[in-house]
Formats: sequence, structure tokens, C-alpha cells
Amino acid sequence: MQKNVGAKLMFSAAMVIFGTLGVFTRNIDVTSGELALYRAVLATALIGAYLLLFNKGGLGLKSAGRELPLLLASGIAMGINWILLFQAYRYTTISAATLSYYFAPVIVTVASPLLFRERLTAKQIICFVMSTLGLVMIIGLGGNENANLTGIFFGLGAAVFYAAVILLNKFIKNVAGIQRTVLQLLAAVITLLPYVLYSSGINLSQLDGTGWACLLTVGLFHTGVTYCLYFSSLKDLTGQQAAILSYIDPLVAVCISVLLLGEPMTVTQLIGGALILGFTLWNEKE
Repeated sequence: MQKNVGAKLMFSAAMVIFGTLGVFTRNIDVTSGELALYRAVLATALIGAYLLLFNKGGLGLKSAGRELPLLLASGIAMGINWILLFQAYRYTTISAATLSYYFAPVIVTVASPLLFRERLTAKQIICFVMSTLGLVMIIGLGGNENANLTGIFFGLGAAVFYAAVILLNKFIKNVAGIQRTVLQLLAAVITLLPYVLYSSGINLSQLDGTGWACLLTVGLFHTGVTYCLYFSSLKDLTGQQAAILSYIDPLVAVCISVLLLGEPMTVTQLIGGALILGFTLWNEKE
């Protein structure tokens, strides 16, 4: 019982930290591709050092075997997911970007019957329809002035690649937990580096003190430390407990966006966000 309470606190702390990500990324004056690369490098270094020093299993390369191509593919998807999410933060409000991003579980639900021959139930169909309605309300097809379509579509694109990460990980059986993550992060570094060198180059010299502080926070704290909290607690939680607690992330992001930063959010968008989160949560409950 005590172990479960500790796991819930650790997981909740990770979700709160994830919810503040958008605030820090806005103060880092580099391209989204660069930011994704630096985040992956810093997190890989921190988690890799942790595994080598304190974990007898090391990085888990030996157990990966034939699953290395899947880890590479999921690492590529993770890198693209970050780029699109960071772009979303720059084009629209943190709340709209985050709520669009949380359409990922809906995509997974629809794709699973095709990939894993899972039966699509009436409940899942209802959740898909209502969550899609919520996304439409956030986008504001009726001419909502507060919704920046470019940013929201970047958020939706990030959701597609996050869903790809989730689906690819369902095929990976021999590498568990934090070892899987560090190998995916390493794959993201390998794929993002040539893209960044070709597209924008390395521009760390243009960062000021605030930019450096935010970059280190995003890479080491929001990713390295928080992923350790996330995976250390996940093994002691049921799927339903993790699903419910994961909604702390978007709720924190919306509160920061609207209450602290004063970013606009209409009643229609608020209802749309509630539809996405509410029906996705209902879908994940047993």
C-alpha cells in the first residue's frame, strides 16, 4: 500500500512537471529541431549515466537484439513529435497546443484494431466521435479568432507521431522501462543531428542566460529526471491509475496558460478540451 502511494506521488510529480514544459520552451531562442536535439542529448546523457552507474542491466543493448530497428523507428517518431510540439507552442496558446496533442490516445484507439486485430467496441467508437468533436471545437471551424490553426495542426501532428511511438512500443517486448527510453532517445539524437546540421546548424551561442537555464531545465529536469520518475513509478501502478493520473499534465498546462500567462481560451475551446480529456479517460477506464 505504501509503495503504491509513493508511486502515485512520483507519477503525479512527473505529470505536473510535464505540464510546465511549454512555458520553458518559449524562452529558448533556437529552432524547434535544435531544441528537440538538445533535449534528447541532455536527457540521454543523464539517464545513460544513471543506468551505467546504478543499474546492473546497463543500457539494455544486449536484450534489444532484433528489436533495434523498432527502437530506431520509435526514436525517430519521438524526435519528430517533439519538433512539432515545440512548433505548436510557438504558434498557438499552450492550452490549445497541449489539448490538441492529447488527441494521441484517440489515434491509438482507432489504429489498434488495424495493427493488432483488436475489436473496436461501441464505447470506443463513441469516445472517438466525441473526442473528434472536441478537437473540432478547439480548432474553431466556426471562425474562432483565438484559435491559431497553424499551431493547433502542429499539435495534432505531434499527436500523430506520439501515437506512432506508443504503437511501435507495443511491438517491443524484450527491452523494458527506462532502458527502452534511453535507447529511443539515443536513436532520436542520431536522426536529429544531421537534420539540424543541414537545416539550421548549431546556434547555442545566441542563447542568453535565461535561454541556457531553460534549455538545461527542459533537457535535464523535464526529460531526464522526469522520465526517471515516470518509469520508476509506472511499474507499481495499474494501467487505469496511470491513465487517470496522466491527465494532470494537460490540466496543469491549461491552468498555467489561462490563469498565469493570461492566454485566451474561449468557452467553446474549454468544452472541446473537456470532451477530449473526458472521453479519452472514459475509454481508458476498464
